[in-house]
Amino acid sequence: MTSAFDAAERAFGTVDLFVANAGIAVWQKPMETTATTWRDIMSTNLDSVFFGSQEAARRMIAAGKPGAIVTISSVSGLVVPMVLAAYGIAKAAVIQATKLLARELGPSGIRVNSIAPGWVMSEMTEEHLSSPAGQAEGASCPLGRYGQPSDLDGPFLLLASDAGRHITGVTIAVEGGGLLGSP
Repeated sequence: MTSAFDAAERAFGTVDLFVANAGIAVWQKPMETTATTWRDIMSTNLDSVFFGSQEAARRMIAAGKPGAIVTISSVSGLVVPMVLAAYGIAKAAVIQATKLLARELGPSGIRVNSIAPGWVMSEMTEEHLSSPAGQAEGASCPLGRYGQPSDLDGPFLLLASDAGRHITGVTIAVEGGGLLGSP
């Protein structure tokens, strides 16, 4: 991981923004989750986000530069997704890690926040969202559709820029109102 940061700093200068976005998912209920699946999901979805954020923060602190870290969690970390058990647990841990890092890094001028997307069309979600069940889920949320990657632009720009200079330790759910529940 340090070699990737070294290369980025050679090309662009000291890191002052880090986006921690990693995710894999396996459709399994808690009692179906194997140790191998658990470790794979935790390694990708939690460990890489935490340790990447840690390395970015170390570099910002060493350079004496303020900065921003934006983690990408998921609404699955805010609810109880029975068929995405390990994924939901990992994303909930990302939200908690975001809060902890925000508390520790705030005095160094480093803001740490998270974006929790709901269903957003991506390589990981395309098969489900294109299915009849996925289409029905999208239509049932208050905004009547699932998200597009561009729906994350506004929250990201807020958290990454000086527009969000007094925001740290928060998670912004970007999910079309699906967390509002049914009427």
